[in-house]
Amino acid sequence: MEDKINRSGFVNIIGNPNVGKSTLMNALVGEKLSIVTAKAQTTRHRIMGIVNGDDYQIVFSDTPGILKPSYELQEAMMNFVDTAIGDADIIVYVTDVYESSEKNREYIDKLNLLSCPVIVVINKIDKLSEEDALSLLADKWHTLVPKADILPMSALNKLNTDLLLSKIVSLLPQQHAWYDRDVLTDKNLRFFASEILREKILENYSKEIPYCAEVVIEQFIEEEQMYSIEAVINVVRESQKGIIIGKQGKALKRVGTQARKEMEKFFERKVFLKIFVKVDPAWRENKRELKRFGYIQ
Repeated sequence: MEDKINRSGFVNIIGNPNVGKSTLMNALVGEKLSIVTAKAQTTRHRIMGIVNGDDYQIVFSDTPGILKPSYELQEAMMNFVDTAIGDADIIVYVTDVYESSEKNREYIDKLNLLSCPVIVVINKIDKLSEEDALSLLADKWHTLVPKADILPMSALNKLNTDLLLSKIVSLLPQQHAWYDRDVLTDKNLRFFASEILREKILENYSKEIPYCAEVVIEQFIEEEQMYSIEAVINVVRESQKGIIIGKQGKALKRVGTQARKEMEKFFERKVFLKIFVKVDPAWRENKRELKRFGYIQ
């Protein structure tokens, strides 16, 4: 039977760190494709999630939070953002009720130069206590980005996510679907295994540890009843390796148990997970390593 999809497009989600981009993407797609933590720079890659309707297809992209790069890894992360701005059919710019509009202002200026539609999402409106505060915020963003539609939202509570989806559908260009209907994302199982483990590192360790850690899946074997996975956590210094492992290996065991359970929930299959920790002093600055980790094409 011929597919009826005649409207489709790339809808790319950008914004500063910690405004709720990944939470929004997961809510729109209906699956947890992007890991979510309270820490900045949780998202490092561009992650696609695909939504199909009767006659439309939306290819969402979650992107890293906008920042001023300090090393090669962050340069690569901002390349994902810049590419997403360049190839979008629709841009969803996410802000929240806390952040200053002056933060990374150059990206707001870029929105006004785009030819594609722009939607500004004011997230976390459930945190507002004053009745007129939302109206003032909406007015401010309308002044900053006059061409944009302004939509207040709580992505965590899925408040107004249906309105955003309807608005996006109405703005989709007339064109064929880019992906088959049974495709949910552009990432493979190895990627999600590494991201789940990295999420648990973000949740369990503080200070510089999460930002110096990179997870690589060295082995992913699909057996009949389970997935057998070997992962390596790369850190920058020997002292960080000790912190990751913890006294008598207890910290690493805790993280591994949490990651395994989350993987089993995500994959809907039993998982055998083995984790190693390796010191790789310059991985955040080494372009060859960043290419191996998927940050550079």
